[in-house]
Amino acid sequence: MEYSRREFGKLALVSVPAASLIWAHKTAAQTRKPDSMWAGVQVGMNVPYNFGGGSFMSGEEILQRCVQLGCGAVELRAQPVELFLGSPAAIAGAASAGRARGAGGAAGAGRGAGVPADAAGGRRGAAASGPGAAPCVPGAGITAAAAEPAGGAPSGRGRAAATPEQQAAQAAAAEETKKWRLGVSMDKVKEFRKKYEDAGVKIEIVKWDGIFDFSDDELDYAFQVSNALGARALSSEITVGKTKRLGQFADKHKMQVGYHGHTAVTPAIWEAAFAEAKYNAANLDLGHFVAGNNMSPVPFIKQYPDRITHVHVKDRKFCNGPNVPFGEGDTPIKEVLHLMRDNKWKFQATIEFEYPVPAGSDRMAELAKSIEYCKQCLLA
Repeated sequence: MEYSRREFGKLALVSVPAASLIWAHKTAAQTRKPDSMWAGVQVGMNVPYNFGGGSFMSGEEILQRCVQLGCGAVELRAQPVELFLGSPAAIAGAASAGRARGAGGAAGAGRGAGVPADAAGGRRGAAASGPGAAPCVPGAGITAAAAEPAGGAPSGRGRAAATPEQQAAQAAAAEETKKWRLGVSMDKVKEFRKKYEDAGVKIEIVKWDGIFDFSDDELDYAFQVSNALGARALSSEITVGKTKRLGQFADKHKMQVGYHGHTAVTPAIWEAAFAEAKYNAANLDLGHFVAGNNMSPVPFIKQYPDRITHVHVKDRKFCNGPNVPFGEGDTPIKEVLHLMRDNKWKFQATIEFEYPVPAGSDRMAELAKSIEYCKQCLLA
């Protein structure tokens, strides 16, 4: 049984303890190392996504915030790593993001930068509605109308088609990035890793955006960088029809790739990817699964514990319902955490923050409450 919001209110943190970390100068002995493993279950966070600052937040700021929250493990996007390594594309992306923030024009400011459309119960992968649509019955499973369309998961972004000039510029930038990546020293990558490990934060999963468009050499690079960072898995949004090739590289490097699915992704889609490669796996988003499939993810987790790299912990309602504070939705967070604890499963419980920040609070305070919620579930 989930904690109610009233019950959890008695457990929630009143404030987040302040903890300062200077990127280049403080040693491990000078700062209190975070610890977010309880009852053998590693609770982590999706960063920098959870902090709402966009993909190009610096590794230093991400680390400072993790230490402040007492979070000892992360799923980390590759952009901050490549920014640290000196990628021209990452530097340009960070500069562009900085200009947008400075102009007060950060995308998605009302819900936190970087939050996708369906984070608030929007249309990406939503179950069909309107005249003639099958009614959504909570707990009855996904309807045929809500199944994944052929050809891949919908983006929901509504982007306009690029002009020929824009396509040429994108191709040139991609070629420049490829050349840069092939010259990266893994010693520099290990330097980034050491800063995190010295502070007590493990990089367990590295998320690569756009990985399906990587050349063969770039795919080798992605696995090599992830390994040098100490990760045990890569992650990526799933694109139906493109998981076989990536899975072949996962098998080659003997490192799992966890495919993240939104509300339109069904168990059958992951099972098809599992059949394509031994190291193809699932980044199972508990909230998206409940909202899109209209049933508990527990049977799927019990069937494939060895094919799950990590679960995204969030709370949503059935029938493409909204994200809500932990304990207020239909997602069996406590049950999943207890399964992980009792079965000694080692995949990470990765908090993904997507519910609206309540009036009078802020993102860091809500993240602290979410971490504490998971802790109390595990210790119950």
